[in-house]
Amino acid sequence: MPPGVIEYITNHGYLAIFLLVFAQEIGIPNPVPNELVLMFSGYLTFKGIIYLPLVILTAMSADFIGTVLLYTVFYFFGTYILKHKPRWLPISDKKVNDFSSRISKGGQWSIYIGRFTPLVRGYTSVITGFLRIKPVIFLPIALITATAWSAAYVIAGRMLGPYWSYAGNKMGEIKFITLITVLIILIIITIRYFRKATKRKQIKQQTL
Repeated sequence: MPPGVIEYITNHGYLAIFLLVFAQEIGIPNPVPNELVLMFSGYLTFKGIIYLPLVILTAMSADFIGTVLLYTVFYFFGTYILKHKPRWLPISDKKVNDFSSRISKGGQWSIYIGRFTPLVRGYTSVITGFLRIKPVIFLPIALITATAWSAAYVIAGRMLGPYWSYAGNKMGEIKFITLITVLIILIIITIRYFRKATKRKQIKQQTL
């Protein structure tokens, strides 16, 4: 954790947490990932410098506002982007419409998974807006995932309070292991999905 970020969060509290989380959520790179920002904020609640409920509310608000902003931009300008997309981008109108239809009919879990996955959380909001997934579907998911994601990391940081010095040194290793685990889970889910889709296609062809 860079000393400058530690000092910034310690001195400015909730405002610093909001700005750091919001900036990274809309695609502006931070010196440290939001997960570490929230865990350090949780540690500060353990020290009594800031208060746990307000930290969770601040982080959740920043995450929700940021992801809704990304979603809204791509929701309204997605058609323009699709029409003027570079040739190397293999996205057709048909694929966009088919994927949007699948999510609308019950594939919301793919959005949940994306919003809980490190490194792709922001991209999930972009793609969801780009595909013009209805706000009635996306906004509740954005609120639920923002709340759960923020609370989980802040509470984890608070629980690690007595061991923060040791945990801070191991954070990079833990984050790497977590990311690998999530990626493995996503790969398994994707393989199972395509296997089921292939079986359904084969059964449909046999009945014709």
